[in-house]
Amino acid sequence: MTVKLPAPFAELEQFVDDWALATETERYTKRITTPMEDIQAFYDAIFPRGKEILDYLDSFSMEDLPEDVINLLRMMYSLVIVSIAVEAWKQPRIPDTGASEILCLVEPIP
Repeated sequence: MTVKLPAPFAELEQFVDDWALATETERYTKRITTPMEDIQAFYDAIFPRGKEILDYLDSFSMEDLPEDVINLLRMMYSLVIVSIAVEAWKQPRIPDTGASEILCLVEPIP
């Protein structure tokens, strides 16, 4: 079995395939196409561990991250994308915007 996340965060591995996405466009598309109950479940699992995750990520150099750490970082990027939907809108899409999209010209590291 391949380890998807660092050991301290193993209980979050159930979210890796859906939320450790490589691009901003993928993360936004995932948010707007995912039922709110699933978004809420992801948020409820990740958000309380956010500071701990960020402290863990800070212990690595961005130039040479292991794959399991990259997955953890990408899940935090997804948390940023879903947090406004959970905390403010209570729905995946931005209210009253029609067909919104995100076009990201430069992706964050990595």
